[in-house]
Amino acid sequence: MAEKASIRAFDSQRDALMVEELESRCEVGPSGSSFLLSDLMGDPIARIRYCPLYTMLVADLNDELVGVVRGSIKTVVTCAHSPTHLAKVGYVLGLRVSPQHRRKGIAHQLVISLEKWFVSNGAEYVYMATEKDNLASVKLFTEKCHYSKFRTPSILVNPVSYHTKRIPSSFRIVKLSTDQAEFLYRKQMGSTEFFPADINRVLANPLSLGTWVAFPRGETWDNMGKPPQSWAVLSVWNSSELFKLRVEGASMACALYARSCGAIDRAFPCFRLPAFPDLFSPFGFYFLYGLHGQGPKSGSLIRALCKFVHNMAARKSEDCRVIVTEVGGQDELRHHIPHWKKLSCSEDLWCIKRLGGESSCCAKEGKDWTKSPPPRSLFVDPREV
Repeated sequence: MAEKASIRAFDSQRDALMVEELESRCEVGPSGSSFLLSDLMGDPIARIRYCPLYTMLVADLNDELVGVVRGSIKTVVTCAHSPTHLAKVGYVLGLRVSPQHRRKGIAHQLVISLEKWFVSNGAEYVYMATEKDNLASVKLFTEKCHYSKFRTPSILVNPVSYHTKRIPSSFRIVKLSTDQAEFLYRKQMGSTEFFPADINRVLANPLSLGTWVAFPRGETWDNMGKPPQSWAVLSVWNSSELFKLRVEGASMACALYARSCGAIDRAFPCFRLPAFPDLFSPFGFYFLYGLHGQGPKSGSLIRALCKFVHNMAARKSEDCRVIVTEVGGQDELRHHIPHWKKLSCSEDLWCIKRLGGESSCCAKEGKDWTKSPPPRSLFVDPREV
């Protein structure tokens, strides 16, 4: 039965601890994994504060904080696959309702209130991501809130072991400056769906650890000129600085096995054991974004870059235990990205809704982005992970 909750803006002094406690009781992640989110910094708004425009709403019921939702707005490339076809898009993130207060209409009230904020700030579309098997979430957005099922990207997760991965000596890996990375992304991915107009802000963010390109040894990388016949690029975002995950519900034997494997791997790295990661205490992760490649060797080059990031995480971060990325469901590069199937999600579900507005190029041309066919690739903004 629906109950009328009071929806208001988040107050950090009043609500921070209650939101953190609420989220600690809400599962996230692929079905069966029981990933729980815990805020590392004690700042529930940290996950969205790097977005151009953002808000956070909470729901009160009988003087108890029972729900929360975050939202951000940015300008992205839309349906026409052209860097000039842009729209302001709202993103629904972190919708949580206390387990004992679900099925009371509170989540619906939070989404409706957030959509009003999107409209008041000029957003023309709104979208969200959920696990396709999360029937309650899918039903809420598609049936009650009238969103359309839109895209099904793949979330790929690879554990970080204590030994380094071998990178082919026939490949070179070079780090780009922020300006070089921006130029490359605008040139090569500027017409990719969901590409953010403020890519410069993403790349310059302190959580962005850098951008690297890989190409065959013996060739030269000329960022301003003609690239090698085969090359690949990716950027790394340090999500560990914002929040941590942990896996709940595992047996004691499983947890002990993971920790003993890690201890053996650290003590005898020469054995190069395929150790099971310790995911049963809070851990952080690196997120790979802007993955792109061209040429016949692009798949092998992307794999080499992923190994490079793994080695960077193994050497520099005691906290990073997995590396995560999200790529388009039809992106051929996904077959070359190292990942564990058990930890990954082959089909995440993005849903979208048109809010109105006529300022975007799609609207002016009479096109509706929500009805456009899926592209081969899309750009996943790390600020919304």
